[in-house]
Amino acid sequence: MEEIRASLPANTDIEIWWQDEARVGQKTKLTRRWAARGSRPIALKDQRTKSVYIFGAICPERGVGAALVLPRCNTEAMQWHLNEISSQVTPCAHAILIVDRAGWHTTKKLIIPPNITLMPLPPRSPELNPVENIWQFMRDNWLSNRIFKSYDEIVVLCCEAWNKLIDQPWKIMSIGRRQWAHGF
Repeated sequence: MEEIRASLPANTDIEIWWQDEARVGQKTKLTRRWAARGSRPIALKDQRTKSVYIFGAICPERGVGAALVLPRCNTEAMQWHLNEISSQVTPCAHAILIVDRAGWHTTKKLIIPPNITLMPLPPRSPELNPVENIWQFMRDNWLSNRIFKSYDEIVVLCCEAWNKLIDQPWKIMSIGRRQWAHGF
């Protein structure tokens, strides 16, 4: 981070953003439910396979995020997401976007917006990315234990779930802060 800071004009505000993507579809996960002792709560499970990807990024310091719901997870989708994140960075600030090492995050084909610098996480360390916890929260509260009727319904419900999250900036701040990343 110090190298990135040194490469920027003096007094440039830096925002730490985290990015990841999640597949959401008809084959949902079953999540825990509260139930009376001795009872067996019902949870529906769909075996169909239509799905979408939520490309999501959060800035825990500001309690904001940027997301796209897309049919595929590839370089083109990542480019669109970078452009969306760039539009959400505070004017005159610079975002350090922390990503995992998926091929579409590290390819030279990406055109990185001038107000973003990518910083990869160490290999095989998803536990360091708070967006993984955002996905868990969204699934636990809005996206699991349900049957999606169609592809369009998956898209609509993913958008609604993301918008509910964005309407709760304190939740983004609570889930997203990492002492080792924000204490510099």
